[in-house]
Amino acid sequence: MKKLFITLVRGYQLLVSPFLGNNCRFYPSCSQYMIQAIEAHGIIKGVYLGLKRLSKCHPWHEGGIDPVPPCHCHTKGTDNQEANQKTQNDNHENNNHDKR
Repeated sequence: MKKLFITLVRGYQLLVSPFLGNNCRFYPSCSQYMIQAIEAHGIIKGVYLGLKRLSKCHPWHEGGIDPVPPCHCHTKGTDNQEANQKTQNDNHENNNHDKR
């Protein structure tokens, strides 16, 4: 499903964007931002972030460098897994020490 959304945005980049000219006030461009957001956050949050970015595309916004925010969804699980593994190792060492 991600590929479908990314393909639609790439189609816009190839078929529509060249006729509009290079008018983007942000880096990366809004279409590239949408692709990066979908890749990093999935379809729902990625499209949400992309539409939020598009809403800033007007003459009264200064623009500039605006990268996709990092996804913390994977690191939380990893941190918890590492903490659980450490606790299990500590408990195992304590149990082995008590048996001696």
